[in-house]
Amino acid sequence: MKWQGNRESDNIEDRRGGGGGGFGGRSIGIGTVVVALVASYFFGIDPGTVLGLLSGGGSAPVTQQAGPPAQDEETRFVRTVLADTEDTWTELFRASGAKYADPHLVLFSGSTPTACGTGDAATGPFYCPGDQKVYLDLDFFRLMRQRFQVSGDFAQAYVIAHEVGHHVQNLMGIMQKMDAARRRATPAQANAMSVRLELQADCFAGVWAYHANQARSILESGDIEQALDAASKIGDDALQKQAQGYVVPDSFTHGTSAQRVRWFRRGIENGQVSACNTFEASQL
Repeated sequence: MKWQGNRESDNIEDRRGGGGGGFGGRSIGIGTVVVALVASYFFGIDPGTVLGLLSGGGSAPVTQQAGPPAQDEETRFVRTVLADTEDTWTELFRASGAKYADPHLVLFSGSTPTACGTGDAATGPFYCPGDQKVYLDLDFFRLMRQRFQVSGDFAQAYVIAHEVGHHVQNLMGIMQKMDAARRRATPAQANAMSVRLELQADCFAGVWAYHANQARSILESGDIEQALDAASKIGDDALQKQAQGYVVPDSFTHGTSAQRVRWFRRGIENGQVSACNTFEASQL
């Protein structure tokens, strides 16, 4: 992915100062984070509780203070991808007669306070509609490489663009409608709605990539394959099979590997927001 030299966003909060956040006791490695992630994802256990137990103590999360973003290459990459999503979605919203409000992206380590409660690295990158911020612990990219064998700049950009896709849903009122509908639904129905929400965010990530490449020629050979590989490796069926050896479709919340690949591909090949209407699709 060609990103060096492109504009970098100022909408970054770096809360990793002071040695980073996290939990007291022993240090938390990638393996510990994976265990906590699986416990949270499949059993509904607060990942903070799991991390506290596995790291040897019940210490409270460290509150992290925001400072100026670091200037290492990984941080500059995140700033550049975020800026690219800002430029793309600003133009798309303007073309539809609306105004895009940039989200902020928070870099943190271990845990951090959010308007949606305490955010934990174990849950992976996430978007909080309450404060319109994307939260990212950069250790997740190392987890992608080490645990899921997914690498490459564009695979990481896909992850960021997916979370920004949730911000787009929030601005469009889609997230609010889905939250209201899920409160009236059964658990299985609510999960099915979540799948459609997540697949639309995948499609929106593809829409960003289509327009970013049209405007700035960011894609290089193999980039699309990187993103498709990432989408495939983090499908619900792939994650469940890896964690427990079998799948439980009624518990899916993000979509199967094939579905995630299909909707990202639809966005990047079509470039149309209207092509991402997962809620009216008869087949995902």
